[in-house]
Amino acid sequence: MEYETIIAGTQDHVATVTINRPQAMNSFTKTMLAEFAHFWRAVAEDDDVHAVVLRAAPGRAFSTGVDVKAAQEPGGAIMHDNIWTAADPGEKLGPKSNRCWKPVIAAVHGMCAGGGFYWINESDIIICSEDATFFDPHVTYGMVAALEPIGATYRMPVGDVMRMALLGNDERICAATALRIGLVTEVTANDALWDRAQALAAIIAAKPPAATQGTVRAIWESLDLPRSAALQTGLKYCQLGNPVGTAQVDRWAIMGKAKAYATR
Repeated sequence: MEYETIIAGTQDHVATVTINRPQAMNSFTKTMLAEFAHFWRAVAEDDDVHAVVLRAAPGRAFSTGVDVKAAQEPGGAIMHDNIWTAADPGEKLGPKSNRCWKPVIAAVHGMCAGGGFYWINESDIIICSEDATFFDPHVTYGMVAALEPIGATYRMPVGDVMRMALLGNDERICAATALRIGLVTEVTANDALWDRAQALAAIIAAKPPAATQGTVRAIWESLDLPRSAALQTGLKYCQLGNPVGTAQVDRWAIMGKAKAYATR
């Protein structure tokens, strides 16, 4: 598939996808929905890909959500007019909604607003640059803030989600606050963001892919289950071991080596 709104490539078992509409604050369109759905399916089925870096073209924003102007053009609506057919656009944008269990590292810069949360809500590790800000303007514009904030409650304290949703355009979560409340796990200098995301992805990609993908799937699927059911399902995944049927690492050799561990 030839992409128009994203840039994708793979090197050393790491797939990198870049939201590429900087002239429109990297907002998403109907075309981008289709392209991300294709990308996640292709990554899920490519055993050469062990990890993914999700980032956005340089500019003022990681993404400000849906491109409202494009959505009003003929054929540009992102949701079907029939309410019984209409679906959440996040079902095409997010990796987990597309059953892609490869670890995803999101690198956020600038503004991440509204629909931009579709991506970070389904990422596994989120880092951001010092200039990053997070907010949801829906209520300010007279719209119900529901889908993106609900997804955010699995990553942020409910009180912080409510504050973000209800204050809308009048307050933004800065990088330092995002780190404090657990929305991101690391803040980098603006010019170091992409390199740091690639470095994290490379570390993960070097690990046994059956183990990383099984871990991602087990933890994410647990979020939809009661605790006891989640633990039972997780145990089954542990018992599966390596579904390929061959050892992907020499465990005893690894355990026997002394190494220096990174600290955060």
